[in-house]
Amino acid sequence: MEIRNVAIIAHVDHGKTTLVDKLLMQCRVFRENQEVRECFLDSNDLERERGITIFAKNISIPYGGAKINLIDTPGHADFGGEVERVLKMADGVLLLVDAFEGAMPQTRFVLQKALALKLTPIVVINKMDRPNKRPSEVLNEVYDLFIDLDAHDEQLNFPVLYASGREGWVSTEPGAPGTDLSPLLDSILERIPPPQRLDGPLQMQVTTIGYSDYVGRIAIGRIFRGSILQNDQVTLIGRDGARKKSTVRELYTFEGLERLRAERVDCGDICAIVGLENIEIGDTVADADNPEPLPIMHVDEPTMSMLFLVNNSPFYGEDGKYVTGRHLRERLLRETESNVALRVEESPAVEGFKVFGRGILHLSILIENMRREGYEFQVGQPRVLYKEINGHKSEPIEILIVDVPSESAGRVIEAVSKKRGEMKHMETMGGRQRLEFHIPSRGLIGLRTRLLNLSAGEAVMHHRFYQYEYFKGSIPHRSNGVLISMQEGEAVAYALDSLQSRGRFFIAPGERVYLGQVVGENNKEGDIVVNVQKTKKLTNMRAAGSDDAIRLTPPIRFSLEEALEFINDDELVEITPATMRIRKTILDENRRKKDGNRKRDAEISAAGC
Repeated sequence: MEIRNVAIIAHVDHGKTTLVDKLLMQCRVFRENQEVRECFLDSNDLERERGITIFAKNISIPYGGAKINLIDTPGHADFGGEVERVLKMADGVLLLVDAFEGAMPQTRFVLQKALALKLTPIVVINKMDRPNKRPSEVLNEVYDLFIDLDAHDEQLNFPVLYASGREGWVSTEPGAPGTDLSPLLDSILERIPPPQRLDGPLQMQVTTIGYSDYVGRIAIGRIFRGSILQNDQVTLIGRDGARKKSTVRELYTFEGLERLRAERVDCGDICAIVGLENIEIGDTVADADNPEPLPIMHVDEPTMSMLFLVNNSPFYGEDGKYVTGRHLRERLLRETESNVALRVEESPAVEGFKVFGRGILHLSILIENMRREGYEFQVGQPRVLYKEINGHKSEPIEILIVDVPSESAGRVIEAVSKKRGEMKHMETMGGRQRLEFHIPSRGLIGLRTRLLNLSAGEAVMHHRFYQYEYFKGSIPHRSNGVLISMQEGEAVAYALDSLQSRGRFFIAPGERVYLGQVVGENNKEGDIVVNVQKTKKLTNMRAAGSDDAIRLTPPIRFSLEEALEFINDDELVEITPATMRIRKTILDENRRKKDGNRKRDAEISAAGC
């Protein structure tokens, strides 16, 4: 049987998962009794809630006597570790581009990886059912993008298809809707080359690690040379060159949405292996007698770090199932086994762990998954990783794209400029402006919320890593102080009403808070300790107007990313399965003042030296 290995790459929300759904339905991959639901490949709860692909997945589609292995890839640059690995399994890529939005930052990010691996592209301009589509302009943008990424002549000679993933059709002409997805499947068989079938000793690279409570770790990857049989003796070659013998206990191939048991898998196909002990991503599964390693996979380095700490708040252990340092350590180390873009270091000074990732989204997905699994812990402010280049302190720079209504463009440009952003390009699209900036990664912290406020919630913001450049100077973070709870107890409506002039609250009446918890944002600079448990003194005296109904402004409810962007370096976000709170690192007010004075004295002393 002929094989085609194809990865689908696109920007976030350009419709690749929806298109795959329609391919599965047309090729009747679902079993008769199997539930057919939208976004089948977005199997993770977080993927469904956020509408993005986070984890790469493998399926196969039978068509025209051939087996098409489809790999659904993440679209966000923060998941570059996933993209980097799975593209190694492919011989070609389907590049999906929105018929209105065109080529976006993550389109560029993933395509750059694909072209560098010499993969054959097919361009699909999707969402042709949009009333504001502009396919000819988008196609020109795609050509410019390919040229800008130094694509060679064969890659520039890509076929172009026009599709509506939601309606389930593909056409070769922009003005003529199709009837089904056959033109896309035919194009894959015609234009994507079959994998090279190389004879010789076995070579397979592990690109994904699965896990089962019954069989343990499952190594998934593509066979680049030779073939593999069940019960074969193999040699595992690690990234550090270490070699150890192992046995293939079970062997599976991907058929439709399932893994089917196989006796033998040949060169070019993608398979899953059970029984390889201590296997890691990037390891080579080689012949037992003639082991030869494959080139080591390069993964982009982390650009941001965050401190993970055991929860030591007064409400410790009330919600979580896993609350100790041992639990936290085991979970973080387990994540590094399958998440190659993540690094974990123990930090004995603060009895915690320093976790390095590709960005706030990358780290917040890990935090959210841990919370849902029953973990209880605290995290600190995200920090950018600096480098020394030519003797100068250097920092990561991102390309930032912001789409805003034309009337909000001036305010957005001013806000980004305050974060050391430099505008590189401006383009008008209908009644909206597309603004492109180069901005330090630390300037992105807190920027999304600011831009949404300035544009009445209409700003759409995307960014990707560009390069390291010399340090750009100081960037103002949050200028306002916070309101801090004076004691433990339930918040009272009377107290919140009397304090409304001081700022905006994060809590509602009846919520339990503790000493040192951040309960709101101050209207001015500086932190204020407030009593949100204060009740009205009851007497038998009454006066007209003294018992007016209390009118409270609804509390601000942060998402996880917004909370991480909000906190300062002396604050933490407490994460539990049921709640998320912001708190001061030092809860006691007197100790907090002493610590602040000590740091200030140290800074003055250092400046004097």
